[in-house]
Amino acid sequence: MPNIKPISDLRKYSEVLNDVAVGSPVFLAENGRSKYVILDICEYEKTKAALKLLCELEKGFRSGEEKGWLSLEAVEKYLGIDEE
Repeated sequence: MPNIKPISDLRKYSEVLNDVAVGSPVFLAENGRSKYVILDICEYEKTKAALKLLCELEKGFRSGEEKGWLSLEAVEKYLGIDEE
């Protein structure tokens, strides 16, 4: 269950920060609507890395669609991998 707190709870910010853990962010609501999220730094870094990976995969997919896909043999040859 998400940990949702009113933004006014930041007056007691140390209590709010104590509730933040890996896999358990704290969502801050303003006027009954989600406004901010507080993440553990490890979770933030993982999310940032995952987004970067997804962007690179998308670039590769677009390149394959536009320029054509390589066969396994062509990739092995490019990488210098000899299958014997």
